[in-house]
Amino acid sequence: MLLQSKERYQIHLSVRSLCKNETHNKENDGRTLEVRCDARYSSTAQHASEIASLSLFPFRLAKNAIRVQYRSKFLVCMTRSRLLTPLVAITAGFALLTSCTTITNPITGTFPGNYNAVAYKPKNSGEVRVKVSLQNRMIYVMEGDHPLLITPCTIGVPGKGTPTGGYRVTQKIKDKRSASYGFWVKGNEVIPGEAGRAPGSGFYYVGYPMPYWVEFKPEYGFHAGAVWPVAHSHGCVRIHPNVAPKFFALVHDGTPITIASSLPEDQTIGAKVDRPNDYAWKDPAGSALISGPSSGSFPPPKEPLLVTQ
Repeated sequence: MLLQSKERYQIHLSVRSLCKNETHNKENDGRTLEVRCDARYSSTAQHASEIASLSLFPFRLAKNAIRVQYRSKFLVCMTRSRLLTPLVAITAGFALLTSCTTITNPITGTFPGNYNAVAYKPKNSGEVRVKVSLQNRMIYVMEGDHPLLITPCTIGVPGKGTPTGGYRVTQKIKDKRSASYGFWVKGNEVIPGEAGRAPGSGFYYVGYPMPYWVEFKPEYGFHAGAVWPVAHSHGCVRIHPNVAPKFFALVHDGTPITIASSLPEDQTIGAKVDRPNDYAWKDPAGSALISGPSSGSFPPPKEPLLVTQ
């Protein structure tokens, strides 16, 4: 779709996590691109160019030719006062409205996919330490100079960033749920929402599953979840559900954790690590996310958690 106008465009992204109302603006050659999150949506980027790698559907903004792309599970709605030159060219075709064009891309599968990472059993658990690179969005679990687990992660968005510094594991909770975001349940009705904001009478709250919680600072920790290629959390460090149980098994209370903007390992062992591509897949059924222990919300790993070196 080629949009040739100096008007402001507003893009609503419907994605996995929940967040408070947020609006991000970026000026580009006299044009403003606004990415907005409603209460039931989650921010994926400060600027649309940051998520160019996510997409199957492209469009451009006028003369500056900024290419913006989106992928599955995104609901894109562009609104403006005047649409000068709309063009939608896709085999199946989409409906074009003068006030709003809504595009939905096909869902690839149900989260999580089959992403995996090998984790090795330490020879001395007392020598295990964790290093996190925010720039590379990568976790390195080390025993001395030997890597036990290298896995991508999701970090906090600007304004709710993942804190840097030196920490230690303070507690581990296998079946933790969010106290802030989750679902309101009434009979067979399951509605995403925030704690304390019931959509009506008769509803009760169930927190979103955050299994394999490893806390390093009050309200901050590692847990299982979708691993996006951009900052996407409220400050926690998300690990793919197939890998989070392995990370959980490697660390213990008191394990040292270093979180830095970048690390030397980014240029060596973390330079060519495969990353998950299932971050935008649809969630499991709501009934699966609210029932039983949170660790049961996702299938357990099929292989042993830790491999002998």
